[in-house]
Amino acid sequence: MILRKLQYKAISCLGPGLLSVASRIGKRPGRGSAQGAAHPFGPPLESGRKLREIMSLHYLSGRYADGAVPVAWVTSGFPVEPLRALGFHAVYPENHAAVCSVKRLVPELSAAVERLGYSRELCGYARADLGCAVTGTTPVGRLPRPDLLCCCTNICQTVLYWFRALADRFRVPLAVVDAPFVYGEAKAGHLEYFADQLRGLAETAGGIAGRATDRGALLETVRLSREGSLLWAECLAAGRAVPSPWTGFDAFFHMAPIVALRGTKECNGYYRMLRDELNDRISRGVGGIGNERFRLLWDNLPVWHRLRPLSAVLAENGFNIVCSTYAAAWAEAGAAIDPADPEGSMARAYLNVLLNRDLPYRLSFMKRLCAESGSTGAILHSDRSCKPYSIGQVDLQRRLVSEAGVRTLLLEADHADPRSWSEEQAGHRLAAFMESFE
Repeated sequence: MILRKLQYKAISCLGPGLLSVASRIGKRPGRGSAQGAAHPFGPPLESGRKLREIMSLHYLSGRYADGAVPVAWVTSGFPVEPLRALGFHAVYPENHAAVCSVKRLVPELSAAVERLGYSRELCGYARADLGCAVTGTTPVGRLPRPDLLCCCTNICQTVLYWFRALADRFRVPLAVVDAPFVYGEAKAGHLEYFADQLRGLAETAGGIAGRATDRGALLETVRLSREGSLLWAECLAAGRAVPSPWTGFDAFFHMAPIVALRGTKECNGYYRMLRDELNDRISRGVGGIGNERFRLLWDNLPVWHRLRPLSAVLAENGFNIVCSTYAAAWAEAGAAIDPADPEGSMARAYLNVLLNRDLPYRLSFMKRLCAESGSTGAILHSDRSCKPYSIGQVDLQRRLVSEAGVRTLLLEADHADPRSWSEEQAGHRLAAFMESFE
């Protein structure tokens, strides 16, 4: 126990410097570098190196977290602030599954749990995470064993059954925060119901951490969480510039801290750096792609295992994804968090996440993003692995065309599992979509 605490503290203190040195020594020319031949992208973001450092440190310190500090595995939409105030190391299985998706490990991990009876129709993130728990295979070295599992139903119901399976495997408590679906505006009773659950969460988590919540620590965490959401919103707003200083595909990677490190100084420090770099690129007219002719919105999760080829074919034809509902969702709700009313404001923020809102709200959100960014087209990813996000997209597609004059493409894929990807079908649909702009 003492050794593990020393290891965890040493990594937290010394890790940033060591990783910074290692990244500089191992730096290679990136996207758009002088060594590249003809390429459709602008110069790579310098902030990318810092992003790799802080996320590598997050996973590196996690290897030594269990036994040193309390560990919680949490869903992406879970109100993490009470846990951080109690000193928990938070692990986000969805973020880890995205890493597995980029590394194309999902078929292997999925096969391991499919042999146990889990359906291939189950969310690819869930299959990747459960496969990691079964096999121990992970691209990050090791995930710490959880002391507590925390699930909020504001993104989907799959997470509830997924985390029940994890609770059964690890034999640890599962804390569930139930989120009533929001039709129109959140009702006062639903807000109070959610806030009451947060108070209960603090008691449950405090029992595992062995101490009561320090109110000052909670207020500071809530402040950091709100600040981080606002900083992320500023980064996304940079995409409205013409040309956009980055692409929506860049944003998919750079959103990792607001998901996995929300409520920390490291998260906010990173987004100040990114914001400043993006604003500097705007002042110099540097674009995310070399020849931006058309601007697009992306709806739903990214196709993690095909990001590079998709971004390349779009960029080569002058198309830039300049905004996305997925990346923007992490800025919209979080800005509602307020240290003046921690539980009440967290209830408003976490009840109003995009996937817990009705289709009229989602349509208005997409229309607003298109108007603000000057997007005249939209790619709606019909995601086999995320049915709650994909339900209603046909209606959303029709109304974007008829009410906002936005050209649309419904692209069928799976955000995690490449076995559900058809290169030929996607290529034909993308080509026809792009031709419609000429």
